[in-house]
Amino acid sequence: MQTFLYARVSTTDQNIIHQQAQAEAAGYVFDEVIHDDGVSGVSTRLQDRKGGSLLLNKLRKGDTLVVRWVDRLGRNYEDVTETIRTLMGRGVVVRTIINGMTFDGSTTDPIQKAVRDALIGFMAATAQAQAEATKEAQKAGIKSALESKDAATKYRGRKPTFTEEQFKQAEEMLSMGRTPSAISKELHIPRATVYRIKDDPVKMAAVLQAWS
Repeated sequence: MQTFLYARVSTTDQNIIHQQAQAEAAGYVFDEVIHDDGVSGVSTRLQDRKGGSLLLNKLRKGDTLVVRWVDRLGRNYEDVTETIRTLMGRGVVVRTIINGMTFDGSTTDPIQKAVRDALIGFMAATAQAQAEATKEAQKAGIKSALESKDAATKYRGRKPTFTEEQFKQAEEMLSMGRTPSAISKELHIPRATVYRIKDDPVKMAAVLQAWS
């Protein structure tokens, strides 16, 4: 039985170091780390990614798969739920770093199965809704900001103290109810920055876009 970490980052200028550090801080020890760099989770299925395909070929009954959150595993509600259930059907235990969830197909108690399946659906739906809402809001906000006459001075400002990956992680953690102080400590960004992301994510996304 082996334990795998699967990490995915969306752009080529990001890296998997933070996701691995998060997992190790949570107490996990891995036999192997598999990752996909510069791959969108919104448009690409797990099995269609180079690292994802390798992962699926390696996983065996009794293995444990660790991911930062369920959105690493699929594009949308249907994709995430199908992937987790397929893995459970193969005897693989799926664990998430955020919220410390465990999805184990060996559960036989009907009540525990119902709770487990409800959690899978809820988390998958939350991941999709968050991704869609954030994408649309940022698209509209950034377009408006960058088209304004004073965009260069009003929105560029000082260079951001956070990366795109940290921005996405902060938004995700905020949606999970984590406090700005805890997020600041975990992501190594100023607490004031986390509050600004919480209060006006569109503007903060525009700042990143202006500096990209």
